[in-house]
Amino acid sequence: MPNEADTCRRYVVPRLQTAGWDNDPYRINEQVTFTDGRIIVAGRRSRRRPGKRADYILRYRPDFAIAVVEAKPTYATPGEGLQQAKDYAEILGLKFAYATNGHGIIEFDYTTGLEREIAAFPTPEELWTRLTTDQSLTTDAAERVLSPTYHLSGKSPRYYQEIAINRAVQAVAQGDPRILLTMATGTGKTVVAFQICWKLWNSRWNRTGEHRRPRILFLADRNILVDDPMAKDFAPFGDARWKIAGGRAVQSREMYFAIYQSIARDANRPGLYREFAPDFFDLIVVDECHRGSARDDSNWREILDYFQPAIQIGMTATPRREDNADTYDYFGDSIYTYSLRQGIDDGFLAPYRVHRVVTTWDAAGWRPSQGDLDRYGRQIPDGEYHTGEFERIVSLRARTEAVAHHLTEYMRRTDRFAKTIVFCVDQEHADEMRRSLNNLNADLVRDNPDYVCRVTSDEGDIGRGHLSNFQDLERRTPVILTTSQLLTTGVDAPTVQNIVLLRVINSMTEFKQIIGRGTRVRDDYGKLFFSILDYTGSATRLFADPDFDGDPTIETEQTIDEDGEPVEEETVVTPEEESEEDDDGPEPLPPDGPDDPRRKFYFDGGQVEIAAHLVYELDPDGNQLRVIQFTDYTADKVRTLFRNAAELRDEWADPEKRSDIIERLEDRGIDFDHLAETANQPDADPLDLICHLAFNAPLRTRRERAQRLRTDRTDFFDQFGPDAKEILDELLDKYTEHGTAQFVIPDVLEIPPISAHGNVIEIASRFGGVEQLRQAVIQLQTLLYAAA
Repeated sequence: MPNEADTCRRYVVPRLQTAGWDNDPYRINEQVTFTDGRIIVAGRRSRRRPGKRADYILRYRPDFAIAVVEAKPTYATPGEGLQQAKDYAEILGLKFAYATNGHGIIEFDYTTGLEREIAAFPTPEELWTRLTTDQSLTTDAAERVLSPTYHLSGKSPRYYQEIAINRAVQAVAQGDPRILLTMATGTGKTVVAFQICWKLWNSRWNRTGEHRRPRILFLADRNILVDDPMAKDFAPFGDARWKIAGGRAVQSREMYFAIYQSIARDANRPGLYREFAPDFFDLIVVDECHRGSARDDSNWREILDYFQPAIQIGMTATPRREDNADTYDYFGDSIYTYSLRQGIDDGFLAPYRVHRVVTTWDAAGWRPSQGDLDRYGRQIPDGEYHTGEFERIVSLRARTEAVAHHLTEYMRRTDRFAKTIVFCVDQEHADEMRRSLNNLNADLVRDNPDYVCRVTSDEGDIGRGHLSNFQDLERRTPVILTTSQLLTTGVDAPTVQNIVLLRVINSMTEFKQIIGRGTRVRDDYGKLFFSILDYTGSATRLFADPDFDGDPTIETEQTIDEDGEPVEEETVVTPEEESEEDDDGPEPLPPDGPDDPRRKFYFDGGQVEIAAHLVYELDPDGNQLRVIQFTDYTADKVRTLFRNAAELRDEWADPEKRSDIIERLEDRGIDFDHLAETANQPDADPLDLICHLAFNAPLRTRRERAQRLRTDRTDFFDQFGPDAKEILDELLDKYTEHGTAQFVIPDVLEIPPISAHGNVIEIASRFGGVEQLRQAVIQLQTLLYAAA
């Protein structure tokens, strides 16, 4: 009976060819996997689910997809694949979806909302005419949309980038004055911005319709946000590029870059932007547009208002919220949104774990004792200080050192060379944290002097050098960067594995920017997920925000002592058990004199402990934040797969079914090594452990199972000769020590002590042949798990 592949080969492709889709080789994209597959974290390991794959994506031009086709076997009805086709069409931003069994064809047309059975696939020109009519695309606008993107070494934009590029180019070509794209950090906003500019520049679009290339301004608020794109992504523009800086207003180029600060007015200058005519630029791309440029009272807003004739594209990482409403009021609703949650679900962004670490001073507040003086001999005002005041009103050396010790020990347990960014309260705090981390890791610093560095604005070129080395994939150091504000945005460091929060973050926008430092995925460097170590409660509070769209994989909370050592076992709570810190603390007394530059008090005494470690776990399906013990989570998932322990044991005894069970559990984020460690049962058989957790069955060790088999089923062993019986006994010994993986044939036969009996063929001959050996090992496993 023909299967789906037969249907595609024999029937679907010929019918597409008949409709004219084979006139160009790019038009029929067959078996297209358009996502990378969600990353599932299980213990300390991670794996990918299969990516989403369409049978066919039809393209009108190489960079413009127009329809999706799903095929089913000939014995199925043609409509069975329509829902999947529609799902894919909506993800891919397409207006036409088709399902077929090779004979019948069902069409869903999003431009009309009609579903109908058709005799043949529409031609490329027919679909293009329908689309341009629905979108009211003029011939000139269509030409801009269909202009090719820039392809470097065969690397094409991802599906969501292609959608964003084409929608933005279409909006520009149709004369929309303000355009907004919302794309999560790490999803390639700069790539999208470059391709938009390239398509418009290459097709000679401009606002006035003259025969010339457009003049484009790429605008941001930090040098790193314009220097990197100008040097890297926008390099194909060559000599057309120019950065407006140093008070010079060169007007002979086409691709301009600037930061607001260099062209805005200030107390000494009327504003360099006024050297350009208001209609000089055809297009302005505003990167990180939520960072103040759209505020009504902003000096930077003056620039956008001055260049009002230009079409302006805003790019942001955060959906509309109260703290960025000005952005949406100015640019309007986003024409395309690709969220953090979507990026994680597609596997383009890394999921993450959150460790909530609480010191006793953060948990209960800190109050100076009567007569306490700071390191400069000043009286510390009496009152109870909380997390929000730490390092702003009062600097507590013991807390800094305890946190540094805890972070150091965390990295010792995981990876001491995992790239880490530590976000501190201010530059001074970043320097103190750097010093503490340096001294706690002196064994590594001895050979790697730049193991931990501070990167803040005070460092200037030196800090930028450390940052560049940190970003370099081939350089091992620096490993840890301490910073305050400088690295919250615009830093592309794909291998960052730890984000550390030492300052309170109240803005969801800033929080997402910080989280974005770790969301890049690098399969080739083994970076598939990252950790957030939160010492202030910011992550816990912001994750609970209903507008947050990217829940963590796991969140833990731990209490540490003055040495940074955990003083409690890891615990798990619901978000409701977390309360926000009370930020109403006492105001400090003014400094001793009017010329005293110190703006906070410095207390060097006292003892602080780490107080709790909570675990928040995201369902691997990404649908619900589970705030439960990992063992409870495992039990719940096992009960959804099996009705009782007997049913589970029956399937587990079969090696093939057991592999399927293990894969299904791993797909739900359950790793047996991690489970045994969490449950503190390193010697338990995985089957016994999950039966115990899910169905309250007796818990046995692997040794007990093996011994019970040897004692109760001597008849099984007696059917073999002495040499074969010895090999089976050694297999049981290896199972006792390492688990069921030791039953994999022929791998286990090639390692000691079994390999001492000869090669695989020689060992198999003791059983009467390879098949007899395989059956003996299968029967051994069946009997091993036969008893409850």
